[in-house]
Amino acid sequence: MMNPTFLGLDYPTLWFLVLGGLFSGYAILDGFDLGAGAWHLFFRKEQSRRVALNAIGPVWDGNEVWLVIGGGALFAGFPEVYATLLSAMYIPFMLFLMMLIMRAVSIEFRSKEPMLWWRKMWDISYSVSSIMLSVLLGIVLGNVIQGIPMGADHEFTGNWISFLNPYAILVGITTLSIFMVHGALYLTMKTEGRLFAKLTILLKRAIIFFVVMIVSLTMVSLVFVPQMSDRIFSQPWLGILPLLMGAAIFFIPRFVRVRRYRPAFLLSSGVIMLLLIVVAVELYPVLLPSSSSAAHSLDIYSASSSTKSLEIMLIIAAIGAPLVLSYTIFIYKTFWGKVKLDDSSY
Repeated sequence: MMNPTFLGLDYPTLWFLVLGGLFSGYAILDGFDLGAGAWHLFFRKEQSRRVALNAIGPVWDGNEVWLVIGGGALFAGFPEVYATLLSAMYIPFMLFLMMLIMRAVSIEFRSKEPMLWWRKMWDISYSVSSIMLSVLLGIVLGNVIQGIPMGADHEFTGNWISFLNPYAILVGITTLSIFMVHGALYLTMKTEGRLFAKLTILLKRAIIFFVVMIVSLTMVSLVFVPQMSDRIFSQPWLGILPLLMGAAIFFIPRFVRVRRYRPAFLLSSGVIMLLLIVVAVELYPVLLPSSSSAAHSLDIYSASSSTKSLEIMLIIAAIGAPLVLSYTIFIYKTFWGKVKLDDSSY
């Protein structure tokens, strides 16, 4: 029996695209928050740290909404993937939630007391939690890319520490590197004076760090995870994706050199999106590969909710997603421009 379709696509595929859009939106939006936090301890002066905090102050909590919606969409659309992935990645997800809490508490508590030790404590907490969140996101993605050990019943069969494998750690560090570029670009658009001058230096170092990591990850993936390039090699027209990504990476430092930070920021957003698109293209229709046997993998058809459920939720998503996007645009336009500290600032 053929699956019902909408706009020429079946509902599991449409929901796969919805998930991709939500998680891409989260990675782009919260990515620069996390990148800004990773740089926080590089700023020595109290004034600089306050400016950097207030650069993301109006938007960081709204950016996290995309993660909440993405997690809810995964649970609603593909409950078996949600159950298997969270049980297999229980420790990194619990650490991730703990770091989310620590980051929020650090931002809100830092300026509540004037003592130097108090502010230093929350500065360290904020920066460490931002770095850990970036790396943990990459570790989860790295495990999804190479597959996790699971049996025919889709139960996780690995041990509690298996998520800390070399490939996943490499993806985690690469994720941190692109977020640091993304965050530094955002901060250059929001700052001025000596902090801006320092960020221009840090940004150049971040770009070098990212280029080294993405080249290393690409080479390791081609050798040790060859299935993640099969579709691009078998369908040459898909080669436009890595070409676009390479062009974006190439032009970021050139825009930076002429101080055109907004186009560079858009390009770094594009790099993040294209990286996730490449992963999605190579995985489709599989959502969670099994490293034990391809027959045990969870794809969008075997792991999806009923067609009726997907149809109803797609209508809800079609209404809700534009509202969230409109709110996001409104907040960014409201707080556009350089940061100015006042009595209500962090």
